[in-house]
Amino acid sequence: MTGAFAHHGGRLAQAARAFGGAPGDWLDLSTGLNPHPWPIDRAPAADWSALPDPQALTALEHAAARHFEADPALVCAVPGSETALRLLAPLLGDAGRALAPAYRTHAEAFASSHPIAFGAVPAPDETVVLANPNNPDGLLRAPAAVRDWQARIPGWLVLDEAFVDCHPGMSLAGDVREGRRLVVLRSFGKVFGLAGLRLGFVIAPPALLERLRALLGSWPLHAAALAIGRAAYEDTAWIAQVRAELPRRVAALDGVLARHGLSPQGACPLFRYVTGCDAPALFARLAAAHILTRPFAERADALRLGVPADLAALARLDRALGA
Repeated sequence: MTGAFAHHGGRLAQAARAFGGAPGDWLDLSTGLNPHPWPIDRAPAADWSALPDPQALTALEHAAARHFEADPALVCAVPGSETALRLLAPLLGDAGRALAPAYRTHAEAFASSHPIAFGAVPAPDETVVLANPNNPDGLLRAPAAVRDWQARIPGWLVLDEAFVDCHPGMSLAGDVREGRRLVVLRSFGKVFGLAGLRLGFVIAPPALLERLRALLGSWPLHAAALAIGRAAYEDTAWIAQVRAELPRRVAALDGVLARHGLSPQGACPLFRYVTGCDAPALFARLAAAHILTRPFAERADALRLGVPADLAALARLDRALGA
C-alpha cells in the first residue's frame, strides 16, 4: 500500500480513497513545507488580463538575489526547481550522480544515473547533484565541505538548496560565477509554504543561464508568481520570524517522536527522518488515523514526517502513535 505514496509527498485525495475519509479530514505530514505559509494577501493583486511583464520578472529575480546574497545577473526564475533540474540535465550531459538517500528527481532527471558517496570523484562527463540540507534525511553539510568537494569534481555540481532558507549562512549561492562549474537551485515553496505556486530559481554561470532561458521562453512564470514571489522575498520581518519559530516547532515534534521510541534525524526544521522502524506498518497505522506521512520504496525502515502546524495537530499525531 505504501508504494503509491513513495514517489513524492502529497496525494491526499488518493490517501482518502485508500484509507477512508475526505481529504479535508486528513493531517498531511508527507511534505516538508512550512505549515504556516506566507500570507498572500500582502502581495499586490495580479493582473490576469495581461501577459506577464518582463520587468516584473526582473524585479522578482533581483529581490530573490538579494535574499540569496547572489549576483542578480546569475539568477533565473523558473516554474519550480524540480522542473529546472529536468531542463538542466540534458544541457549538462546525460550522466548524473546522486547521493543515497536523495530526492528522486536528482536521479530521474538524467538519462543514466547511479549513486555516489559524498566526497568521491566522478568521471569528467558526470554531473553530481547534491541537496544541502539533504532530502529526505535532513543532513546538513558545512559549506567548507561542499566547497572542497566541488573543487575536486571535474564536471558540474548541481547544489539543490531547496531547504537552505532555514539555515542562514549555509548557502553557496554567492559562489556561482563564470568559469565555475557550479549551479545552485533554490525553492520558494518550502519555507514560504506556497508549493502550489511552483516557483524556484536557478543560479548559474552566464552561458548556461542563457541556454536555460532559451528553453523557458518569454513567459516562464504567471503573473501571480511574479507578484507574490517578489513581495514575499522583500518581507524580511516575516522571514526572520519564521526562522525563529521553526526550530521550536520541530523540537516539539522531536519530543513526541522520542516519547514513542522513535529516533528523529535531520537538521532541517521542516521535517524529520525516522529510521530503524517498521515503516510500512507505521505508515499504515498513521494512515488509519488519517495522517499522511512519506514512505520510501527503497527503505522499509524509514519514514519522513513534516512539522505539524500547531499543538492540536501535534497532539493528534501523539495519539495516533500511541494507539
